[in-house]
Amino acid sequence: MILATLIAAFTALLVVQEVEGTRRSVREEVEAASIVASQVLSRVGWIYEQAGVPGMVQFLRRLGHVRGNDISLYDDAGQLIYSSPGPTYKAGREAPAWFSRLVSPPTQPTEIELNGGRIVLKADASRPVLDGWDDLMKVVGGATMGLVVANLLAYVLIRRALKPLGRVVEGLHRIGAGDYSTRLPPLPGEEARPIGDAFNRMAQVVQDSVEARRVAAEAEANLAQSRELTRIIQTRIEQERAAIARELHDELGQQVTAIKSAGVSIAQRVRGQDSALEQAARLVIDTAGQIYDVVHQIIARMRPLPLDHVGLAEALNDLLGDWRLQHPKVEFALDVQKLPPDPGDTLSTAAYRIVQEAVNNALRHGAPSRVRIQVHLEGVDLSIRVTDNGSGLPAGWRQPGHYGVLGMRERAVALGGSFELQKPDSGGVCVSARIPLHAEPVVAA
Repeated sequence: MILATLIAAFTALLVVQEVEGTRRSVREEVEAASIVASQVLSRVGWIYEQAGVPGMVQFLRRLGHVRGNDISLYDDAGQLIYSSPGPTYKAGREAPAWFSRLVSPPTQPTEIELNGGRIVLKADASRPVLDGWDDLMKVVGGATMGLVVANLLAYVLIRRALKPLGRVVEGLHRIGAGDYSTRLPPLPGEEARPIGDAFNRMAQVVQDSVEARRVAAEAEANLAQSRELTRIIQTRIEQERAAIARELHDELGQQVTAIKSAGVSIAQRVRGQDSALEQAARLVIDTAGQIYDVVHQIIARMRPLPLDHVGLAEALNDLLGDWRLQHPKVEFALDVQKLPPDPGDTLSTAAYRIVQEAVNNALRHGAPSRVRIQVHLEGVDLSIRVTDNGSGLPAGWRQPGHYGVLGMRERAVALGGSFELQKPDSGGVCVSARIPLHAEPVVAA
């Protein structure tokens, strides 16, 4: 299309130049004819005086067609006596009228008055105009032929140059169909070879990207399965802990109480009678009490019984009481607000364990003087925040098995929540977690 447009523009320029050249040639021809006619007619008067009208007619007939002029002789009555013959050059042919009007200069007939008649001289530019028209047709014909040949040649060359692109299109279709291992062989031609190389590079990038996405998807699926397994394991562990805690409370607790009661009964019976037996009974009573206290502590660590009876808030209060007894120099603050009436065992257990682990870590590693616990309902999430003013995170807290961060994070993330560990500018550590209220318990198979 571009080539055809350029050839057409070049042809139009040639046509304009040819028309302009024809106009100049016609004007020069008319001017030359006028000069010739003037020279011829300079003798008309002398001939007319010597030979009269017959002699003038004979002279004009011998003269014939004067270059580029028509000569007519009229008598006094206006009757045409003589008219010069038509041109013999390219006789019978005329240029189109519009072309003649375009290139012919304006002319006026010249009249020569004679005694008893007059001669009319009229410029005739039809022959030079016809020559210009023929030259113009040659130019147009040649340009048309050149246009046809150039387009055919361009079509053949472009078709040959673009033939390798069919392989590129085929390769694109194969990649679109999912065959990302498609590669093109070396394409012939200076133009096609870089395209083939670029296609192969693109295909390699696409294949690498798809492979990376596949690996990422598999990793994400594996991570989701791992978290689901973590939920199942944690739920199973909590169930086993609860069962063991109930067994310790119901069975071992009753047995220890019975032993203590028997020791009290024996001590009362032998009081004042057998001091050694009474001392042994007292030892049994003290040992039973110590066993009961240890069992109570184990039960609290295994499963906070208040979670099953009075809810999360009371369980946290009970846990806070134990911390205050164990760490009297630390100031503890518990802020529990807007908890749902029945958050569910899974959510309550996760929140309890996160608070328990965060506070234990702060007491074990940070030596704080103040620990603040906040458990709030924010929208559809349960927000947990534990802040202390201790020494901050230890150097190796990121290592596996240190600081219990992984366990807290997995508890929150496994329930669809989030976990964040921060080091405030004021010092210490801030543990934040958000767990959706709709978290459902996982039933272990």
